[in-house]
Amino acid sequence: MIELIGRSNRKIVAAEGQFTILDLAIKHDVQWAFSCTQGTCARCRCFVSEGMSFLSEPNDEELDRLEPEEIEAGYRLACQTKVKAEGHVVVKNEPYF
Repeated sequence: MIELIGRSNRKIVAAEGQFTILDLAIKHDVQWAFSCTQGTCARCRCFVSEGMSFLSEPNDEELDRLEPEEIEAGYRLACQTKVKAEGHVVVKNEPYF
């Protein structure tokens, strides 16, 4: 299960296949900030407080856009981060602005 904490609502949903966090938020009507879906705007930046091991490793887009300290602290781009295994994940949308 993945708990998606959006700007004004939250939902606990099944982690489906190789969907990104942003895909799941959109599918389940969780209000999530985003603009580009390509990893360049970083509006979909999120904080993973639980379950990082169930998610994909940071890809090139994330490594280019986020600072190493952000990634180390648990920040990811929801449009790039995919669910890779079943497990409990908690993710909160935390854009820069």
